[in-house]
Amino acid sequence: MMVRNSGRNGKLKMTQSRIWSVAAAVVGLALSAMPALAQESAPVLGAPHDKGIGLQAPATELAEKMDFLHNVVLMPIITIITLFVLGLLFIVWYRFRESKNPVPSKNTHNTTLEVAWTVLPALILVFLAVFSFPLLYRQLEIPTPGLTVRAIGHQWYWSYEYPDNGNFTFDARIVRKEDLQPGQLYLLDTDNEVVLPIETDIRIQITGFDVIHAWTVPAFGVKHDAVPGRTNESWFNIKRPGIYYGQCSELCGVEHAYMPIKVRAVTKEEYQAWVTEAQQKFAKVDGTEPTQDVAAAE
Repeated sequence: MMVRNSGRNGKLKMTQSRIWSVAAAVVGLALSAMPALAQESAPVLGAPHDKGIGLQAPATELAEKMDFLHNVVLMPIITIITLFVLGLLFIVWYRFRESKNPVPSKNTHNTTLEVAWTVLPALILVFLAVFSFPLLYRQLEIPTPGLTVRAIGHQWYWSYEYPDNGNFTFDARIVRKEDLQPGQLYLLDTDNEVVLPIETDIRIQITGFDVIHAWTVPAFGVKHDAVPGRTNESWFNIKRPGIYYGQCSELCGVEHAYMPIKVRAVTKEEYQAWVTEAQQKFAKVDGTEPTQDVAAAE
């Protein structure tokens, strides 16, 4: 009888070993593929695309650091913890099932175990803090800006002001499905684009006109609430030209899903050419029309 049980235990251990080997291989493949899939080039730069996994391809230093924290630091730790807990569940299910333990255990405390499950999570949090705290500080410490832009959330569209370039303003509203042109993205394209220069420290000042909105562009690593009566600030430095999309990330009302953000990043020379055109096209914040003198002064 003892030999038979030993054989069963041996087979069970082999089965468990195979299960853990397969699970480890699957997790390893998933973790190794995740960064590549996250960086896979999308049909439009800075936009979500079919079969995308992970974060959008980063276009700023902040987004790159977030990408590293997510893919290289957080995901492996979360995966290990999940597999560990899953393994414990299987062990408990097998060893402490009713057929094998007709008389329940009366143990209520295990000092070693209680210390371990208190200290180990604390050490994991300290380890995560080493990576996350500098990134959080970097996000909140705004460098001397080369350009300031204001974003104002309305129900349900965004307005933008350029105080450093003549203080002109314009609204950016969603392009409705029936008005989409070839190449435009449903729920993401707007009638007016936010044009910004690359390789420039850009400060974005965010506020709300009526209710709480949120200005979010994943490729920039920026997500801040637009609160009426309060101005939140963030910053980013776009590394390469392209089109980057975002959306309002607060449940701001019935048309919450129709507040997209479209940013076109261009070279500094192209940006100056656009500013000259925009100063003539859009009204100033104070209500007066831009003049050639304003353009010349810029």
